[in-house]
Amino acid sequence: MLLGKGRMRLLQVDEINVSYGRAMVLHDITMHLNQGEIVFVVGRNGAGKTTLLKTVMGLLKPWKGSILYEGEKTLGIGPVKLAQKGLRYVAQDKKVFSGLSVKDNIALAAYSNAVSMPEAITNVTSIYPKLNDLMENKAGGLSGGQRELLLIGRALVGHPKLLLIDEPTEGLAAIVIRDISRILMHMKMQKLSAIIVEQNLSIVNQLADRIYVMLEGYIIKELDNSIKIKNGHELEKYL
Repeated sequence: MLLGKGRMRLLQVDEINVSYGRAMVLHDITMHLNQGEIVFVVGRNGAGKTTLLKTVMGLLKPWKGSILYEGEKTLGIGPVKLAQKGLRYVAQDKKVFSGLSVKDNIALAAYSNAVSMPEAITNVTSIYPKLNDLMENKAGGLSGGQRELLLIGRALVGHPKLLLIDEPTEGLAAIVIRDISRILMHMKMQKLSAIIVEQNLSIVNQLADRIYVMLEGYIIKELDNSIKIKNGHELEKYL
């Protein structure tokens, strides 16, 4: 769907409900993402933020509502085909292929995206050059921050159209948070589209084009005013 000034509606979520068994987790969620936007989702633990990202990625199936990606309904497509269409999901758990080397972790991303190995390595090391010195190391031996940077780098292999990133700075040291903030800023400058779940308000206030606030499975607020977005006090009460 084309919008003003040639912008495209990349993602449209309309009134989806998602449950785990009989427990309803998402209630009538409606949101959208325009091409080139970085949208943040904030809220307390248990608000449904991770479930929302998993549903967009096709890992969970809504029993009501619809999701359109590039104007196409995603119901039934599945996460593998969605990844082939340019969606990437970086999960909160920071899990890599622990028994494989860093280089082999990158090789898997290269293979699945039909990208040459040199190009894939460049994609990853351009955002975090220190990985050049860790290529032969087991990925399981990396620090939490290094694993997160590797996962973001892998997600950038193959020219993705939409990144879904869940809590990228959670539990990380300040120096790594600065690295991740720098990478996200680079993504913003490159007009790469992303939906990011994040609790670090300094990052949210700096990078967000829009913000959705979730509470107990509902989207209760959308911020699209730059002044309100940069005002951390506006969001603190929801965290």
